[in-house]
Amino acid sequence: MKKLFATVIAAAFALSATSAFAANAQQTKMATCNKEAGEKKLKGDERKKFMSECLKAGSERAPSTPEAPAAGPLSGKDAMKACMAAAKGKKGDEFKKFKADCLKAKGPANMK
Repeated sequence: MKKLFATVIAAAFALSATSAFAANAQQTKMATCNKEAGEKKLKGDERKKFMSECLKAGSERAPSTPEAPAAGPLSGKDAMKACMAAAKGKKGDEFKKFKADCLKAKGPANMK
């Protein structure tokens, strides 16, 4: 009986963690699409159409991937991912200096 109860609790926890991740991914996609619509200064029906198409599009639109870094400063986790991807091939002190400078600039696209 205790094993069954523990299994049910573990399964419930796993399901809640999965749904939280999915909600976070959807929120990120919504924020990205909203930002793009704002940059394009879309209003009314044009904005609705753009948002619909943007949200239907897959993760290939995500600007925070290393292949297509977002313009402007990135948040902590996004900056870390982008900086680590940009630092590939660097070793030792060169790696440490690049990573520190990149994180201070909040992303490799913002480095001088």
